[in-house]
Amino acid sequence: MQAMSVQQPWAFAIARGGKSVANQSFPTAYRGPLLIHASMRVDLKACDSPLVQAAGWDPRDPLATIGAVIAVAELDDVCSAAVRGAACDCGPWADSASHHWRLSGIRALPRPIVALGRTDLWQPTPTLLKEVDTMFAVAALNNAN
Repeated sequence: MQAMSVQQPWAFAIARGGKSVANQSFPTAYRGPLLIHASMRVDLKACDSPLVQAAGWDPRDPLATIGAVIAVAELDDVCSAAVRGAACDCGPWADSASHHWRLSGIRALPRPIVALGRTDLWQPTPTLLKEVDTMFAVAALNNAN
């Protein structure tokens, strides 16, 4: 499993608001499970974006935190058409000059897990992965009862 750090409120929009495209400055050959880490930076102008507002942005929500893993997703594909100046159908979240990392199966964590991130794709520690797995297992047990 890999991880990527995303500025708030974009990380929140992935975790809670149906944002299934992560705009990145670089492509990747990686496909598979991906931790979504809310970086220590906040894009303040984006907080007023109509898309972010429609996603339910609420700075009081625990998933609006910074410096923590807040969700898990599957990285299914990367569309680089926009970077080449070609049209793509990646939807309203896609920036025109970015590589579009297409995400599916997004699951918000029941609560954030504090972790250090990086600016590129990164390998989470075994301890962090175990904590994510345990959190989902406990949540599943609680929902079954």
